[in-house]
Amino acid sequence: MPTSSSGRARRLSRATAAALLPLTLLAPAVPAAAASRSAPGGGWSGTWLSSGTTGTAGTALRDVRRIIGADSGAAASLTGAGVGVALLDTGVAPVPGIPAAQLVNGPDLSFESQSDELRYLDTYGHGTHLAGIIIGNDTASGSVGLAPKAKLTSVKLGTANGAVDVSQVIAAIDWVVEHRNDDPANPTRVLNLSYGSGGNPAAWTDPLQYAAEQAWKAGIVVVAAAGNDGNGSTTLANPATDPFVLSVGATATNGTTAAGDDTLATYTNLATQEKQPDVLAPGESIASLRDPGSNIDNNYPGARTGTTLFRGSGTSQAAAVTSAAVALLLQARPSLTPDQVKDLLKRGTAVTGKAATLGLKQINVGTALGLTPSSSSQQTWTPSNGSGNLDDARGDSRVVSNNVPLSGEMTIFGPFHSANWAVFSSTGASWQGGQWMGMRMAGDGWTGSSFASRTWAPATWAGTPWGGASSWTDPNWTGRFWSGRFWSAGAWSGRFWSSEDWSGSTWG
Repeated sequence: MPTSSSGRARRLSRATAAALLPLTLLAPAVPAAAASRSAPGGGWSGTWLSSGTTGTAGTALRDVRRIIGADSGAAASLTGAGVGVALLDTGVAPVPGIPAAQLVNGPDLSFESQSDELRYLDTYGHGTHLAGIIIGNDTASGSVGLAPKAKLTSVKLGTANGAVDVSQVIAAIDWVVEHRNDDPANPTRVLNLSYGSGGNPAAWTDPLQYAAEQAWKAGIVVVAAAGNDGNGSTTLANPATDPFVLSVGATATNGTTAAGDDTLATYTNLATQEKQPDVLAPGESIASLRDPGSNIDNNYPGARTGTTLFRGSGTSQAAAVTSAAVALLLQARPSLTPDQVKDLLKRGTAVTGKAATLGLKQINVGTALGLTPSSSSQQTWTPSNGSGNLDDARGDSRVVSNNVPLSGEMTIFGPFHSANWAVFSSTGASWQGGQWMGMRMAGDGWTGSSFASRTWAPATWAGTPWGGASSWTDPNWTGRFWSGRFWSAGAWSGRFWSSEDWSGSTWG
């Protein structure tokens, strides 16, 4: 059994951890003062628009399907059936628009896994919104996800305020790779990572990018949000910076279902060095499933559309659209490699403005289905060796326990040695049952069911947090539970767990 030996999405001040707002907070329609810029930590890539857009319906998923060329010709009958999509996010809530038959709960690796009332569930609202884009089926509104018959595996990482350490993300990617064939009828071929770490070290040593590359090598298309720092940024979010993965920027649809008039969203990260986003996808004011009583639902009531939908903008949403598109493409052409999928989607639809100047194109499923992968589609970048410092990947995004930020070559459980871990990760041996690198993070197998069709067993985390607390229990969790369709406790405080590791979305 292995033993351990030793944001760039959105960099925000750690001084205001007591007043966290969703880390998916950025939209061109929101004045700078209206968006939260005080949440600590890395980031979920989405934005919830201000109440200034209350009453607008946003961009319906049926319109998104048309924009990406998935509603006509050979693409029209595709549903994503037979394709597994892993969603590493904040969990998925059992709202009526989530078809339980299409959802599996992988291990809950979040801090909230230690609360029986919160395990697997989405206290934030971000993961539910993205799940709705991919597999949703909301009969109340008629909103249907873009790949409604794909099998979604939810691996919960983020808490009600988005808190997560990069070591938890790396462990989750490893788990997806090692369990990609658990369901032979729906093997995991797509990994959605609408996340960006607070650090952006060199790709050739970074452990986070190394983990993403192992998934790519295993035949999984890693879809990574480019980040929401704006067009003036100098680099993409990590791991979207990795040259192998499929990095996604967002477009504004400008109120039409024609792709040619779409423009690059002003919040999308661009780069002055290394790679630009590989592809673009609709990501502005996307109407998807609402998670009643969640963090974003409480803080952004103006983003609600009817009673069951919620509007969000960001490269998170664009990444989810792209993950669904990949599932459709792989349903039709299952023999495609990740490199070939990337090649086909990059030859999409031209859009206008700055994106056209940069040569960036919007994904088009219909176009991709009619193309043959180019002879040069196989990528030959220098791979990461994974030996870099974990703290460099963490950057300024840090979880905090008892006012002590997690730092150095440490996971949330103890010492970490990158080069040692990289050996186990490359051979698919970093997980043994529910232990990652010898540290107990989950149970040892599938057990029973929750609202989803299968659920990975939970585990009690042994030991104490790095901040010296007596146990793995956050006092802020007390009294919170899922009651009907609503979370109790109207506001979520970030006094104890703080992070910005999910690169921001704007809700509205």
